Amino acid sequence: MNGFRRWAMKLWEGCMIDIRVLARGGTALGAVLALSVVAGSALGAGATPDISGTYWATEYHPKLVIVGGGAAPLNADGQKAYAMNQAGMKDGSITDAARKFCVPDGIPRTMASPYPFEIIQAPPGQVTIVHELNHQIRVIAMDKPLPTYDELVPYPFYNGHSVGHWEGDTLVVQTAGFNEKTFLDATGLPHDDMLVTTERFHKTGPTQLEDVATIHDPTFYTRDFATRFVYTLRNDVRLEDYVCGEQHRDISKVNGITQARAAIAAGRIPGL
Repeated sequence: MNGFRRWAMKLWEGCMIDIRVLARGGTALGAVLALSVVAGSALGAGATPDISGTYWATEYHPKLVIVGGGAAPLNADGQKAYAMNQAGMKDGSITDAARKFCVPDGIPRTMASPYPFEIIQAPPGQVTIVHELNHQIRVIAMDKPLPTYDELVPYPFYNGHSVGHWEGDTLVVQTAGFNEKTFLDATGLPHDDMLVTTERFHKTGPTQLEDVATIHDPTFYTRDFATRFVYTLRNDVRLEDYVCGEQHRDISKVNGITQARAAIAAGRIPGL
């Protein structure tokens, strides 16, 4: 028997004595209320918050929207890399592989997707996020610490390596060990393998989820900064196949998609 169960049993035994006293005294209502409080307290103390379900963004922003306003705090090296990425995407010397070859987008760009995704709080010790876009699967280990930079360097992933824990009703996810083949957003915002992201998933209402992602990359940025995504719970939606070069789900009703498509048709980078 673990510590929580021993504590719960002692609490139950003590409260049952109080309940029996209340019942003998004729206060049946008091006994029922006391019993319901004990049951609720025991459940709440050991329960894991439930954020599972299918979510869909109501807005699409190809460029990261910075919490607090303004532009991403690029340093001199970051500005140079950003300019190079944009010039390369315009003249074709740099490819946005996530769009051309359907490789994972990387974090936080994956979370900016205008396609739905599903959060599954399983198997035990893991939270799994399945994205319709590019069939991406994020595995968040809930029972392991984040490996060190030196441990992750030999195993770079597009979406990095993620670990998580609960802080109250907020799922905190830290991710590191990225390769350098992705951008932070669709405009070519750069990062290197020193990137570490910390996301805070929190339900702001019965059908709304937010993800506040903090970016740490001292190679290209003067300070840490954050971006925020908001999603609507859509358990009426089922994830569909996504295949590069073929017709996909209609996402035209997502705010921002029409503008992004118009920019691409005009030969411009969306969001700029």
